[in-house]
Formats: sequence, structure tokens, C-alpha cells
Amino acid sequence: MNNASKKNGWNWTAIQVRYRLGISGKIKIKELTKYQIDQIEQMIGQDHVVHWELKRGERADIERFISISCYRGIRHQDGSPLRGQRSHTNARTCANSEMKEVYRKPLVLV
Repeated sequence: MNNASKKNGWNWTAIQVRYRLGISGKIKIKELTKYQIDQIEQMIGQDHVVHWELKRGERADIERFISISCYRGIRHQDGSPLRGQRSHTNARTCANSEMKEVYRKPLVLV
């Protein structure tokens, strides 16, 4: 969250949404009605990019990189670090899922 929307410990975006909907500042979240929650979700969805929209956009960007076979797309496909990090001795977490499958012992039924 940028510094403009959160100042002196107050979340000004939340205060603006609450003021525009006419909701008291002393009401607790568990006391909100379903209608008020729907109104809040609708207003936030209109004014801001919500989590699932952001993730969908990021995934579309990654798939575009992969489809045009640029450097970043190739690194995404391989599961390698793509922002210039050292990969000779580090990047264990990126390659961890691949290593588990490669080095897994075959199941022997007796």
C-alpha cells in the first residue's frame, strides 16, 4: 500500500468507502449485514484492482512471455530464477520441485 492511502495509521481508502456508503466507524465487521458487505465489495471492485484480477493479469503476462519464447518466458518454463540471480549454487527452491521428480526412486512392489 502506498504512503498516500495510509497516513498516521489510518487507512484513508477504508474511511472513504465507509463514508460514501454511510456506515458508522464504530460498527464491527461481524455486525455488518450481507447487503452492506455486498455494497463494499462492489465499490472496491469499481475503484480498485482486486486480488484475483491482478493474479489473472500476471498469469496472462507470463503466458505471453512463454508464447513468444523470450528470455523471461524460457526461464518461467524451466522454473529457473529470471531476475539475474545466481543459479549455480543457489535457486534451490525454484528447482526443488523438478529435483524431487527427477531423483525420486521408482516404486518396487514385492
